Amino acid sequence: MIELFTSQGCSNCPKVDAAFEKLSEEPNLVTIAYHVDYWNYLGWQDTLSAKENTDRQYNYARSLGNSNVYTPQIVLNGIRDIKFSNQESLVSRLETMRNQGEGVTVPVDATLSSDDLTIKIGAGQGKADVVIAYFRRETIVDIDRGENKGRTVTYRNAVTSLETVGMWDGKSLTVKLPSAMLAKRGYDGCAILLQTHDKAGNPGRILGAAAL
Repeated sequence: MIELFTSQGCSNCPKVDAAFEKLSEEPNLVTIAYHVDYWNYLGWQDTLSAKENTDRQYNYARSLGNSNVYTPQIVLNGIRDIKFSNQESLVSRLETMRNQGEGVTVPVDATLSSDDLTIKIGAGQGKADVVIAYFRRETIVDIDRGENKGRTVTYRNAVTSLETVGMWDGKSLTVKLPSAMLAKRGYDGCAILLQTHDKAGNPGRILGAAAL
């Protein structure tokens, strides 16, 4: 599970955005991107940014023990954050985490029909929230101001909203949502996260994930 915090106003982000675009094509990875709003003062309003995305990054900083936030930042499985160097090292890091027992271990499956979205979660240990991250699969932006002035950047899986739709207590669980409700979210894809949280409610380890 890869979460990217990025901004259209960050000069260091386009390289990672391009790598993230390739990673989003990998069938065994769930990838979502949050556009933060704290670089908007530099002269360009990120067209995908939201305060809620910034809040999530700061909440991760608390649960990860970081003193500050930055872009581009990548969070792996909800428990490790890294500065991107290259795609191969990132995938290698995920494999190491899996071998050390820090992988995504609980089966999550999602199917969408004309009537409903059905989420099936397998059995495991612990408790976690069932969270839907609604996203836009692809957005092409011509940036005409700020640090990335003159660039045209393709953004993948940009989150438009997050919604907690259930609670998991270690037992197999099925959640059904009406597809008519989903159509109102302004998205064309979504990821389902089975995510723990700390006592303060900050996001923690992601135990399972799937994407549509």
